[in-house]
Amino acid sequence: MNSGKPVRRSIVALAGGVVLAGLGSLALSSTAQAQSGKASWYASGHRTASGERFNPNGLTAAHRSLPFGTRVRVTNQSNGRSVVVRINDRGPFAHGRIIDLARGAGRAIGMNGVARVAVAVVD
Repeated sequence: MNSGKPVRRSIVALAGGVVLAGLGSLALSSTAQAQSGKASWYASGHRTASGERFNPNGLTAAHRSLPFGTRVRVTNQSNGRSVVVRINDRGPFAHGRIIDLARGAGRAIGMNGVARVAVAVVD
């Protein structure tokens, strides 16, 4: 139902030539470029939000706002180990976490459950 008010539609062009059209607007905050906080890993799911098959042993991750395909370096702040992952899913949905890593990426940086990490976009 339309209340008689005009509907505002936005088209947003993202890096890599992806164009999103829809209601409202999409803005990536500058905090998405470099963050630190808690990360977790996950190993369940059949499909990611990007539509690809989930690989629990892959070097992929879920982030709330970064475009799909963005590569980020995730560094475990307790041991200094880092891994570059590709964003292919949305999340995390647990309060206080900034990124969810596929199990393979979590293992690569020596994570057991939840870890404090630094996240930086690399491309």
